[in-house]
Amino acid sequence: MTTSTGATDRSTREQPEFGVLYAEIQQFYAHQMQLFDSFLAEPWAGTFTEEAVFDVPTLPRPVRGRAGLAACVRHNEEAARRTGERLRHWLGMLDVQPRPDGTVHTRAYALVYLTPPDGEPRVHRVCVMEDTLVRCRGHWRTAHRVVSRDDLA
Repeated sequence: MTTSTGATDRSTREQPEFGVLYAEIQQFYAHQMQLFDSFLAEPWAGTFTEEAVFDVPTLPRPVRGRAGLAACVRHNEEAARRTGERLRHWLGMLDVQPRPDGTVHTRAYALVYLTPPDGEPRVHRVCVMEDTLVRCRGHWRTAHRVVSRDDLA
């Protein structure tokens, strides 16, 4: 004999929708991080809202807006040219929390790998990334990002 409660039925119905959302958010981040690591400044900045806030401990103050975001990527590209080092960002342990207002809060671990020109890749930074994502014309965009680093805790 099986019994069913409304809560079980409801959570079962909602799971496929959540699975689709989760996959969308994972794809969004895969695309966004590859743009960043490829120094595609404007396309990367375009994954943020017009008035986005980007708060990372490697910068003296939060960056606001797409023009500032694109400038950060161009600065990173110039630094990579000087040193010959490559950075790659890897996100994992992604937690996705839909909000009643339609936004999504995410929290993920971000590992930054550094590969010197003639050396072995190594973990350069271990971070936590927290975002507020919004849908804009059918696409996810980052409205607010806060990154913290384990070594600066």
